[in-house]
Amino acid sequence: MSDRAAGPPEGGPANHVAGGVSGNLVQVRDVHGDVHVHPPSRPVASLPYRAGVAPQQAAAFQDRVGTTRRLVAALDTAVPTGQPRVHTGVVSGLGGVGKTQVALDYAQRLWDDGEVDVWVWVTAGSREAIVSSYARVAAELTGLEDTDPEQGARRLLEWLAAGSARWLIVLDDVQNPADLRGLWPPATPGGRAVVTTRRRDAALRGPGRRLVEVDVFTPDEAEAYLRAALADQPHLAEGTVELAARLGHLPLALAQASAYLLDRGLTCGDYLARWTSRRRTLASLLPEDDGLPDEHRATVATTWSLSVEQADRLEPPGIAGALLEVAGVLDPNGIPAALFTAPAITELLTGRTGRDVDAEQARDGLGCLHRLNLITLDPRSDTRTVRVHALVQRATRDALTVPQRAAVARRAADALLHSWPDPERDTALGQVLRANTEALTEAAGEHLWEPGAHAVLLRAGASLGGRGLVTEAKIYHLRLQFTAERQLGPDHPDTLTVRGHVARWRGEAGDPAGAAAASGKLLADMTRVLDPDHPDVLTARGNLAFWRGHAGDPAGAVAAFEELLADRVRLLGPDHPHTLAARGNLAYWRGRAGDPAGAAAASEELLADMVRLLGPDHAHTLITRGNLARWRGEAGDPAGAAAAFEEVLADALLVWGPDHPHTFATRNNLACWRGEAGDPAGAVAAFEELLADSVQVLGPDHPDTLTARGHLARWRGEAGDPAGAAAAFEELLPDRVRVLGPDHPDTVAARENLAQWRTPPA
Repeated sequence: MSDRAAGPPEGGPANHVAGGVSGNLVQVRDVHGDVHVHPPSRPVASLPYRAGVAPQQAAAFQDRVGTTRRLVAALDTAVPTGQPRVHTGVVSGLGGVGKTQVALDYAQRLWDDGEVDVWVWVTAGSREAIVSSYARVAAELTGLEDTDPEQGARRLLEWLAAGSARWLIVLDDVQNPADLRGLWPPATPGGRAVVTTRRRDAALRGPGRRLVEVDVFTPDEAEAYLRAALADQPHLAEGTVELAARLGHLPLALAQASAYLLDRGLTCGDYLARWTSRRRTLASLLPEDDGLPDEHRATVATTWSLSVEQADRLEPPGIAGALLEVAGVLDPNGIPAALFTAPAITELLTGRTGRDVDAEQARDGLGCLHRLNLITLDPRSDTRTVRVHALVQRATRDALTVPQRAAVARRAADALLHSWPDPERDTALGQVLRANTEALTEAAGEHLWEPGAHAVLLRAGASLGGRGLVTEAKIYHLRLQFTAERQLGPDHPDTLTVRGHVARWRGEAGDPAGAAAASGKLLADMTRVLDPDHPDVLTARGNLAFWRGHAGDPAGAVAAFEELLADRVRLLGPDHPHTLAARGNLAYWRGRAGDPAGAAAASEELLADMVRLLGPDHAHTLITRGNLARWRGEAGDPAGAAAAFEEVLADALLVWGPDHPHTFATRNNLACWRGEAGDPAGAVAAFEELLADSVQVLGPDHPDTLTARGHLARWRGEAGDPAGAAAAFEELLPDRVRVLGPDHPDTVAARENLAQWRTPPA
């Protein structure tokens, strides 16, 4: 063909050709030379036409009504004039959630209802696969075969765009959004496209496309699936609800588990027993490759490996997989994003990649996992930002060697400890951090006890107690003691430390005599194992004195703290925090022993030293200010105590926040001293507000909530409503018996108060 083209006449078309022309079809106005038009080289397929090998519907297929409805709404709902029509639904989700089955169900319904003339199913694992499928369909629909598959693919897109046929293209399992560059089906009035992919990159969105997220089965769908899969042997369906929940309602896992137990004649309960065994790996609980159901190409144990490899190749490279390992040992229901940027994790990533990795790159690595649907990121939540399916976690953990799992667990524990605020002001964050510690403890096992107890284990217990969950703290530390004795032995320093916490929370939960007895035994063991001047021995002496005082011997507590203070000064000096703590305890027990004026004087001297050494906003300084206010009130100045507690409360709100137990305790003291200062109505109003907040934050059965109810009842009586006080104590007494026991001091006090207010005043 010549390079010369004749210029168009005025107002005429511009397609003038000079020379020979050869092709399938040539349309020009003026031709100078020969024209050769090639007729179709094969018969053109007639409509309706279907191409590609779609998978079979799953044997126990469940109609995903909600998901299918969203896909239908995206593609088949009329839009207002002037707005672009959605012509492509991108069905995205974790590998194994059933994206292909959703797309197949939608396509089959359209085909069966005669709503499409052309249905093309493309297995879209690579760009080459897409191009070759397009070219093959183009040859069928146009009768023209191209030696260049790319040209054939373009021919199909042109046919789809120019024709009037109603068509549906399904691109199943797209691995990389770049594979669709230039290959997206066109927007036409009668055309629809469905793309299934594990990805959710921004490149998958665009004009005319809508992302449809596919989640796991609902609990009802999961149970129905298992019952349908086991329909031929219904006796095996015992325990379907429990098994479905343990498998996280993941369709792929349910299918493969049902095949496994059918092959072996196991009930769902039998399978669940194997599943929960720590000795078994995920791979050992799934069918062999040649026994996979529903044309599955991979087991649950390996189905996500490709996604992890892809995530690791994204920028920044080599980070995503290590982050998934960290997520794999934490709580699947939610992990704070800040944990993944802690120094322990960036150091882990630096060691894995051989280059410096900072917090920003770690955040980007989380984004890579999110793009591959391996995790879900919720930027609206500061506490449960990262969620991951429990089976993804198990598959990830199973791929680690024992040394690798130990290293990841220790790094995750370090990151948890680093992320834990002190003081813990955010109730929700504390709950999430405790849940993550529990999950880590389960996943890591003995690795958190090498060479000793990791500090995060004790931090979780302190968090429970610090939030006022004293019974839960006692139970937690009892379990921790059992594990410590098994892992470390009874005389290990960490085991002895845990025993000290058990004694403390036993006392806080209402058994000061039991706490004193446990503290005495602990002190004897510590003295045998450690040096008498060891810091832990001194701490045990202080704890024993404290609980003896609460068990009814305040004078003995004073004597013990006087001896302890002398040793603290000798060993640590007068300004050490432990010396200051001993002074505070000595002042407290002087007041409890009947010398409030002496307690106030000692607290005033201590407060001056604490402000100098710790600062005015330190937690211990605030506690000392509260003690000073109390003893001033006990010494005869209730109005001064109330005024002092008002000031302490203002600072407590800044330091601890509104929901901290210390803040609640300060509000409790302020309300009491208002009443003692002559304002019982003000005390009633303050306790009504405190009780409402305590129920909301701590729960109705929390000891502090019960205490607030008792004070409210008392001040109602003092304000002139003895009948109301009696009625309130009558309601409170059975709750104290149920929660604290019949012999708890608070229960005894409730009985005495009930008797007092039932008796009319003289």
